[in-house]
Amino acid sequence: MGFFRKYKKASPAQQSQNIGHKDRISSELEDNLAIIQSIFCDTPDLVMRELVIKQTASQAAVVYISGITDSKTIFSGVLKPLLFEGKQDGEEVQLRVSLGHIKEVTAWPEIENAILNGQCVLFVDKQSEAFLYDTAQFPKRSIEDTPIESSLTGAHVGFTETGSDNVALIRQQIHNRELKIKERTVGERGKTKVSILYLADVANLDVLKELEERIQKIKVDSITNAGVLVEYIEDDPYSPFPQLLLTERPDYAAAEILQGRFAVVVDRSPSVIIGPVTFDSFFKATDDYSSRWMVASFIRLMRYFGFLIAIFLPAIYIAIISFHFEVIPLKLLFSVGESREQVPFPPYIEAFIMEVTLEMLREAGVRLPAKIGQTVGIVGGIVIGQAAVQAGIVSNIMVIVVALTAVASFIIPNYEMGSAIRLVRFPMMVLASLFGFVGITVGLMMIIAHFISLESLGMPYGSPLAPLRFQDWKDIFIRLPQWTLKKRPASTGAVQMGTANASHPKGEDD
Repeated sequence: MGFFRKYKKASPAQQSQNIGHKDRISSELEDNLAIIQSIFCDTPDLVMRELVIKQTASQAAVVYISGITDSKTIFSGVLKPLLFEGKQDGEEVQLRVSLGHIKEVTAWPEIENAILNGQCVLFVDKQSEAFLYDTAQFPKRSIEDTPIESSLTGAHVGFTETGSDNVALIRQQIHNRELKIKERTVGERGKTKVSILYLADVANLDVLKELEERIQKIKVDSITNAGVLVEYIEDDPYSPFPQLLLTERPDYAAAEILQGRFAVVVDRSPSVIIGPVTFDSFFKATDDYSSRWMVASFIRLMRYFGFLIAIFLPAIYIAIISFHFEVIPLKLLFSVGESREQVPFPPYIEAFIMEVTLEMLREAGVRLPAKIGQTVGIVGGIVIGQAAVQAGIVSNIMVIVVALTAVASFIIPNYEMGSAIRLVRFPMMVLASLFGFVGITVGLMMIIAHFISLESLGMPYGSPLAPLRFQDWKDIFIRLPQWTLKKRPASTGAVQMGTANASHPKGEDD
């Protein structure tokens, strides 16, 4: 009696969880439809259509959710054959359906998951099996260029929010039977399909095993995008620097797979996770390999120079003005003194005001619509900077320092690394305001030590600098010609180091 009293007080949602989830379906059609109604209570887009199968004269019902299924496929491939196509002379009695993907199930959890994934379920009276038909058609956008990772000479194709389309875009780049895919499901409520793509004869299977174990350990209601999954599987979640790379370009993802890395496609996310990666992976762009090697090398050196400016320039300004003004040439010192004559704040307060203002303008430009955001970023920066100088809040030299820092941080091709650089800038400013150049040196040593200790899926993050691997230096600070890049990076842990790159036209070897 206690059990019946508890069940009577349960809510409809609790009742739907208690009815038949661990049992097999019934052979009675009415019982199955009753359970469906209890599971999907308060679901107005659920469609249950009862019919009589002409081939067998059996009562049946088709169940699906209207918004995520292809109604034309259901009518032409399921309903029309069952309702209008009869049994031919001498033909065995069977369900004639013109869809290729058909699966028989008997458990309620599989049926519930299939309906939520857009499949159509057919229940037949006096049969203890249900038939699943692949009729899913979720809303999706067309394939178009990515607005973040733009390319001048590369392909203008970006990933979408549909996982199957993203896998197809990678297959379009790699026509090889060794391209393997392992699928996993993450999430207790909103189940998300996660696909791991790799080359079976190139990739390190130990890294694959580590990646699969980390994904299987995730216990969460739902994974909404690839960035959420990264936080669960990265090695050091407390590091400001990203240890896995996110890309929206199929050609970039395919190139990394060919190097021996893994691509993780998360359904409903336009970004694909690449790992394991190293620190230099975030300073490479697709255009580096479609431009001449000297031009690509010059641009890459500028990125590393911009990395140093974005982190250390405000800190160097604070250290020089506060502690080491004797290193400034005399004429420049007079100019700086005149510029700071009316400024009431010490250098570190001045720098923090301008840096925080810059970050607010940047965030406003990103969140607002494109046309308004660009106007706010340019006009707001000019107006606020000029007004702050005229009001005597900041100096002219400080405006120049902030502008150079902003330009240097935007030259980084990867958004996650650029954000990490802007974050690290503030602790460096604090160290410079307390200890001058000594604080900057200590901060640099801490950053280097942190890079050496980091790992990406168990592989060294600082490679090929720490540990030193000179054979991989051909594609770090500069990019040598393509015909010299004959081996895959050792940091990927690839079991097959040689690549299929063509040799030099003159037959020369490196």
